[in-house]
Amino acid sequence: MADEKEIINKLTSGEIKLHEIEKYTQSVPEAIEIRRKFMETVSVGKLDNVSHFSLDMEEAMKKNIENPIGAVQIPVGVAGPLKINGEYAQGEFYVPLATSEGALVASVNRGCSIIRQAGGATVRIIDDKMTRAPVIKAESVTGAMEIKQWIENNFNEIKEAAETTTRHGKLLKIDPVIVVGRYVYPRFVFSTGDSMGMNMVTIATETALRLLTNKTGAHVVALSGNVCVDKKPAALNLIEGRGKTLVAEIVITRELVDKKLKTTPESIVEVNMAKNFMGSAISGSMGFNAHFANMIGSIFLATGQDEAHVVEGSLGITTAETKEGNLYFSVTLPDVPLATFGGGTRLETAKECLEIMDVFGAGKVHKFAEIVAGTVLAGELSLMGALAAGHLARAHQELGRG
Repeated sequence: MADEKEIINKLTSGEIKLHEIEKYTQSVPEAIEIRRKFMETVSVGKLDNVSHFSLDMEEAMKKNIENPIGAVQIPVGVAGPLKINGEYAQGEFYVPLATSEGALVASVNRGCSIIRQAGGATVRIIDDKMTRAPVIKAESVTGAMEIKQWIENNFNEIKEAAETTTRHGKLLKIDPVIVVGRYVYPRFVFSTGDSMGMNMVTIATETALRLLTNKTGAHVVALSGNVCVDKKPAALNLIEGRGKTLVAEIVITRELVDKKLKTTPESIVEVNMAKNFMGSAISGSMGFNAHFANMIGSIFLATGQDEAHVVEGSLGITTAETKEGNLYFSVTLPDVPLATFGGGTRLETAKECLEIMDVFGAGKVHKFAEIVAGTVLAGELSLMGALAAGHLARAHQELGRG
């Protein structure tokens, strides 16, 4: 085995690559330390804090990270208890939120308090699916139509091929099948159980495409043709849904709105119309909400979700109405990819945060989804109340963000 100085010199000269360090060391921790010390030679500062972590990095390197040098730390706060009246989540839950934005946890916590006093949030899962959409090239539009028709006429055969790769994934449909010129974009739609399922559906779709290629002679340009739509904002996902499609609602009495939010139902309705609907429309936004991304992002970071899917979770619609003089308030989230096992949920800190809500492991993803929707409702309600009452700037100033 080479010594530390020799390895760093070889890294500097380009004789060995960052991912090759483990070949020259006796252990993963030693390799991580050398890689970090090498990075300090190119950094303008030390990496002392990055070096402190409790994760089993050898285990993480199997599926979660390459070329590790340590770990970053994000403060984790807790909001709650949040009362959920769901089909899978019933009762009160404390929700871990990883964020460096002052006032966020406090705001969500206020929303949780109001929801609890109003009797709890009603939450339902409207749909549950994961998608992958390849792009296929034909010789002409006529050939493209033939491929489209073959897909539509042979769904059962395609489904059988796709499902040979997984015990948990089920191909539900291939829809839409879009033709652009001589290119075909079929959107494969799967159920994936308790895993988020992106890897699962990718492998299954690839297997199905081998069958299609053999039968039609089609040329697969790319396994992902961006009609999935993965990790990007898209009207298709807003309409069709992806991951978990969720709705959470609450009715809050006029008295409680006045006492806790210091405003009126009518003021919140007006702010919602002017900000979330008209403001979003004039700006071309696909997020007709105030800040879904805040709650989605902080929960995702705390629980080991794929952070790039925050862009999808930020899509959605907030509704506010007066109902018999009271406030009806709801959030609709059409596209929230979630997992309770596999992926980043394997990491020790993610597992612990999931366990706070008792949603780690198989059979828990729907319960987790309902808690996520309730948390978004709490944060959205609190911010809309603050805006309606004119308290937003004061809250941020008092909590360290002035």
